[in-house]
Amino acid sequence: MTTSAEWLSPSRAQIALTPTEAQRCEYRQRPDSPVVGRQRWNQLLFAHWKIDPATVQATLPRGLYVDTFGGAAYLGIVPFAMERVRPAWLPALPWVSWFLELNVRTYVHDARGRPGVWFYSLDCNRALAVAIARRFFHLPYFRARMVASLRERKIHYECQRRDENAGVCRYDWTPGGKSEPVAPGSLDFFLVERYLLFAADSEGQLYSGRVHHAPYRVNQPSVSQFSVEPARLAGFRLTGEPVSVLAALPVDVAIFPLMSATRSSS
Repeated sequence: MTTSAEWLSPSRAQIALTPTEAQRCEYRQRPDSPVVGRQRWNQLLFAHWKIDPATVQATLPRGLYVDTFGGAAYLGIVPFAMERVRPAWLPALPWVSWFLELNVRTYVHDARGRPGVWFYSLDCNRALAVAIARRFFHLPYFRARMVASLRERKIHYECQRRDENAGVCRYDWTPGGKSEPVAPGSLDFFLVERYLLFAADSEGQLYSGRVHHAPYRVNQPSVSQFSVEPARLAGFRLTGEPVSVLAALPVDVAIFPLMSATRSSS
């Protein structure tokens, strides 16, 4: 493994190892631990902007390091539908197990080089899901008014956080034609093939959690409307068009236990 990028301070660069391509592929394998939850992710849109790595690093908790591709960091806005969300030992329940989510995310690794996702916010229109995610997964969920519809292959998605300072976010896209897996080593792989999340509690304790699903099959959607409002609420100012926009076919997801990042294994 190699040390992290030069923009890190000397003391941090000496201890942080960047992910190898083998590690990035390794995390697509199913973990050897009990499944605690199941869900389906549908109507996924991934929009990404380049951002200065030092800007991202300044926002991360101790123990995490910004992950880069070609020297650049990336900030993503990802609206999608959560379906059949349930504990692994229970069936999906009407209403409760179906809701919408929109997250603002970047890409990080820990000192051992484990690549993952760091979430700045996750908007959701189901109060129970927000409460559970905040309490048990230490994730920054927010209540929002959200609606999505599908008409003649075009997806319309709308979100407004329940905050007087939040504007309405609208996303309209039509999925592209052929959907294919992304190639290891590509920018698309770097952005979407992420199977480890990091979270931190109010005291700064770092946690990590694994998910598993079949590799994404993505396409190039036609996007007629998108908003950077969620990034603004997270403290980022994005300008211009996203450098990458992908849509993905639905995936069935297995959720694994959240663990202390200092004790969890690779």
